[in-house]
Amino acid sequence: MSRARAAARLEGMYDTETDTRPARTLRRSRSDRMVAGVCGGIAKTFGIDAALVRIGLVAATLLGFGTGAVLYLICWLVMPEE
Repeated sequence: MSRARAAARLEGMYDTETDTRPARTLRRSRSDRMVAGVCGGIAKTFGIDAALVRIGLVAATLLGFGTGAVLYLICWLVMPEE
């Protein structure tokens, strides 16, 4: 990849003056939600599919003696909505 192309790709991702990434904010999704939008918000923040987050949450709930459900409720209460 040429240097100009690489610079053009990074221009939208980084602040060129401070050379830092923009802050990612963890928020509940309004559009990608089943119950409260927690899984959709986590998926959007990390750039993955919401179905994978939901499957992981169900696995954590079933295999972790309800840990996933408790984490979901805590995130529902703590995470702001977008």
